[in-house]
Amino acid sequence: MSTGDAAGWGDVRVLGPLEVRVAGEALDLGGRRLRLLFALLTADAGRVVTVRALAEGLWGLDAPPDAHRTVRTYVSRMRKVLSPADRAEPQTALISTHPSGYVLRLEADGLDAARFERLTAEGRALVAEQPSIARERLSAALSLWRGDAYGEFAEVALLRQEATRLNQLRLRAVEDRIDAELAIGAGEALVGELLTLTERHPGHERLWGQLMIALCRGSRHAEALEMYVRARAALIEQSGMEPSPALAEIHRQVLSHDPRLLGARIGAPAVGIPRPAQLPPDVAGFTDRERELVSLDMVLAGAHPAGAVVCAVSGTAGVGKTTLAVHWARRVAERFPDGQLYVNLRGFDPAGSAVSPAQAVRGFLDALGVSPAGVPPSLEAQTGLYRSLLNDRRMLVVLDNARDAEQVRPLLPAAPGCMALITSRNRLASLAAVEGADLLVVDLLTAAQAGALLTYRLGAARVAAEPAAVSSIIERCAGLPLALAIIAGRAAAQPHLPLAALAHELEEIDGRLDTLNGGDPVSEIRAVFAGSCNALAETPARLFRLLGLHPERDVSLHAAASLVGLPPARVRALLAELVRVHLVNEIAPGRYSLHDLLRAYAAEQVATHEGDDARHAATRRMLDHYLHTADAAGSLLTRKQSLITLARAAPDTALALPGDHGQALTWFAAELPVLAAIVERPPQDFHPYAWQLAATLATFLDRQGHWLSLAVVQTAALRAAQRHGDQTAQANAHLGLGLSHVALDQDTAIGHFERALEIYERFGNHIGQAHTHQAFARALGAQQRHREALAHAYDSLKHYLAVDDRAGQSAALGGIGWYHAHLGDYAEALAHCRQALDLARQTLDLNGQAHNWDSIGYIRHQLGEHQRAVDCYRRALVLFRQTGDRQSMAIGLGYIGDAHRAAGDPAAAREAWSQALVIADELNLPESNPLRVRITRCLDRASLAERLPEP
Repeated sequence: MSTGDAAGWGDVRVLGPLEVRVAGEALDLGGRRLRLLFALLTADAGRVVTVRALAEGLWGLDAPPDAHRTVRTYVSRMRKVLSPADRAEPQTALISTHPSGYVLRLEADGLDAARFERLTAEGRALVAEQPSIARERLSAALSLWRGDAYGEFAEVALLRQEATRLNQLRLRAVEDRIDAELAIGAGEALVGELLTLTERHPGHERLWGQLMIALCRGSRHAEALEMYVRARAALIEQSGMEPSPALAEIHRQVLSHDPRLLGARIGAPAVGIPRPAQLPPDVAGFTDRERELVSLDMVLAGAHPAGAVVCAVSGTAGVGKTTLAVHWARRVAERFPDGQLYVNLRGFDPAGSAVSPAQAVRGFLDALGVSPAGVPPSLEAQTGLYRSLLNDRRMLVVLDNARDAEQVRPLLPAAPGCMALITSRNRLASLAAVEGADLLVVDLLTAAQAGALLTYRLGAARVAAEPAAVSSIIERCAGLPLALAIIAGRAAAQPHLPLAALAHELEEIDGRLDTLNGGDPVSEIRAVFAGSCNALAETPARLFRLLGLHPERDVSLHAAASLVGLPPARVRALLAELVRVHLVNEIAPGRYSLHDLLRAYAAEQVATHEGDDARHAATRRMLDHYLHTADAAGSLLTRKQSLITLARAAPDTALALPGDHGQALTWFAAELPVLAAIVERPPQDFHPYAWQLAATLATFLDRQGHWLSLAVVQTAALRAAQRHGDQTAQANAHLGLGLSHVALDQDTAIGHFERALEIYERFGNHIGQAHTHQAFARALGAQQRHREALAHAYDSLKHYLAVDDRAGQSAALGGIGWYHAHLGDYAEALAHCRQALDLARQTLDLNGQAHNWDSIGYIRHQLGEHQRAVDCYRRALVLFRQTGDRQSMAIGLGYIGDAHRAAGDPAAAREAWSQALVIADELNLPESNPLRVRITRCLDRASLAERLPEP
């Protein structure tokens, strides 16, 4: 279990009270919520934990309305606790930010739970051949435990599941260690421990067998026989089942004083029972799938006494379902002493040669010893005979590569003690509904798991010699085990070939699938994917192909509907079909994802099966979806007239128009990677969409403080506009680039505004001039050049009046009031701000209202009306939170602190400044250092006051 790459940082311990140690010293993580936050990140270390999941873990169903903001504040505080490591190596920060949440990155052995799992896996593999070493590894693993895993958070459901998994692994490690000790001759010394264990875990048959052997080795045969009676009673009470043949065989050996008991292997099947053993060979170097293996163990442990266990393992093509099923089946084979049946049903064979239920049942009857003359003629009668033969037996039936539920239903055993393990690219949900099957989905490998696979196949030295190439291979193979195995096979066959050469081949997306060819249909990625696509009807197959035109792996329902030109309700059903066969993954309601190899395959298919006109029409509908929705979302963020004029959307374009400010912010946040990709890499013949989308993004990115992203997007838009000679688009891009520099580099911003104004003036573009004068004033104000800023604000008002843009007039009037305030003309400032506030209310401009309340608060503060100032600032802050204007939130909180200080309330001032500093640090604002100075001085004064004697 590898969790990340923050190598050498320290030691995180969760197998007992939560503890973080750096250089031998324990860190104080803070209060309970901060400790719980760190525990939630640790439980999923190396994977993204969404803000929503963190909020659920921290508050359950009682999360406050602003929980996501509080989570971000907690993460910021946690980063400060961990700051000695975080600040020394920013590129390996322990807590990194992801668009949907946060990732805790630790070195492979930086977590005691990870060390425990590694040591137990190593020990378990050595029990049979090297029991002494196995005992050492397992004992070392168990010594890491200091109490219950995540014990202090037992009431938190999200951690309780992980704690249960670890506790089950702990018990299994104890059983493995006892097996190792029995294998090297231990006996009576284990009795005391085993008596305690069987009392705590009466349903664990393996412990009872170990106890009986230990007693016999101490010549305590009568007590061993008594333990069998107690074990039988406990098992019947726990599960309603008699002891397995394995435990019954140990009982028989005790009765007969069988000398083999001194060297017996726990769980060996009873002698003389004819049994099929059809499982394929296990895969050497099985990649870490401990979570999935534990899930299968839990399915088996929860077997219902009245019938067979059915479990369906599903996942995308090439994800390793068969490998997992065979590995687990071999690991638990002793639990099924009457044998294991196996059939490859070829449900997704590219040639379409699926095995029929009749063929499969006939094969099973042959394996069970039925003569050809004894096989009934009908499938129904054959199924009846098959189930009759399995009655009173404990058998494992592995049904590999099933196409659908109908193919496997006749093959399901019915008798208690039997289990059917099914693998399929289809989710087989109907088996859960009708047969009560457990469903398990196998995900793509993590980067750490993929690295372990390559290390096993190629050797640690070769992998360590080219870390950059290995990372590239892992990324390009998208975590798909089959793809990694093909590359590993090619590299192993050419030991002198640099891994960088293979990585380079994979970088070319057009040829990536050619590189992933193992030489036969089983190991050729295209053939494997074709099997899934061939099972689809034409309409879902066409939708899958068209997804190859989408610029990113994540796609929304409405974008997919636009691609295929069908209503969203119809497309939702088509996407459900693709999800069912694991060609796409539904990552959130109405949002879907394809891994990179499936995207490459879809791109090939759409180029092969769709004509130029069809591809062009689909691309236009998709781009119109994004552009028109982005323009509508942008108009909710700012009520001013837009810089762009849109053509009518293509017929059959599905628009997802947001209904309010919050929905607009959510849509932009979700679609930002797609919108940026279109701007930076517009499809051929669709270049105007690049600069038009860039213009719609400016307000969102500016208010969220994503100025680097804003600069990247606007630079791409400017280049595209220059290549195609569109002057107005160039001006729009210069305006956006100027906005990206206002907060940090006003001189650069002013240069872009000057170029934008020159173009807008040449073409008589009032809207462009109004926007640019307003932004120009903002940049000059940041340089304290308030009189020059005031002149630009008046120019902005003039142009907004020319086009009757009332929201723009409100913004300009607010700017005029703000700069008058900084010039000391408070009466004039207040009059303009009140006029601007009225217009902002009339136009429903929430951000305009916020800025004017903020300005009025500033004016009240300068007039000495500090409490009235605080009230105004707070009204502004509520609105800034609604509009997502994070820079204004930070500045406004700073003003609130200033007003509290002036009013003689240093504690309230310090609290407001501290909240402002969290946001300012996240956005890298220049206000950060002044805020730190204010907080430090406030603390120094408080400390001095405490030391002064009372008068």
